[in-house]
Amino acid sequence: METINGTAAGVPFTALPPEGATDGPAPLLVTWHMLDAPRTDAAFAAALPMSGVPAWRVHLGMPMCGARMVDGRVDAVLELAREDALLSFLAPFTRQAADEFPAALAALREQLPVDDGPVGVLGASLGGAVALRVLTTQRIPVRAAALVNPAVRVRSAVGLVDGIAGHAYRWTEEAHRTADELDFVARAGDLEGQPPLLLVSGELDHPDLRADASDLVGALRERYARPEEVELVSVPDLAHPLAEEPGLEPAPQLPTAKAVDDILTRWFARQLVC
Repeated sequence: METINGTAAGVPFTALPPEGATDGPAPLLVTWHMLDAPRTDAAFAAALPMSGVPAWRVHLGMPMCGARMVDGRVDAVLELAREDALLSFLAPFTRQAADEFPAALAALREQLPVDDGPVGVLGASLGGAVALRVLTTQRIPVRAAALVNPAVRVRSAVGLVDGIAGHAYRWTEEAHRTADELDFVARAGDLEGQPPLLLVSGELDHPDLRADASDLVGALRERYARPEEVELVSVPDLAHPLAEEPGLEPAPQLPTAKAVDDILTRWFARQLVC
């Protein structure tokens, strides 16, 4: 079966079927891509196909990305980042992607031969914040989760957008409240009792994001009944992106992305097949 491109409750997706024959419906693994390269669902599917995972891998498009780009350009996204990096850009994208997931999941289950059990979730960069928001809301049962170079504290991500805005971010009371809402280290208690979690951190990723990743893993290990279910893996030579710019279309897999793909494949193959 070939790759399927479609829309689920208004959310564009790229779906990769499990390889080989399957008896009945297969497990489902859902991902959210980064806003760096690869910045579309199709490009993310090419960077991290996870072909060895015996599940449907469905890569959802983030708001205003891929098929939802305005006029097929990233200009509208950049304008939001310039307007207000947190309140107009990072926070709305994270909230919308998480909030539209339940309806998208229901539509996917009508369109694809997937089982109705708990799903796997994967998020990269800002997509990692989406995956964490899905976990904290606890609306959808999740069997296993993984994060790649995630934005686990949105405050750290705000600083990375300053270059787009052309000035340092101007913090307001509303911005501080929003940053608190999207600080998943501070909210580690909301993740207590959650499924096994793997965090993949590039050794060349932004230092603040790497520090936040380590803090999250430490906070969760203190709360999990089985601390060994929270894993942190560092990947040599991996910076923040997983693909070359512009990252809009599927492209050959980079060696560093292949290393991440292998790690995720082993993890989800173990976690999703009981």
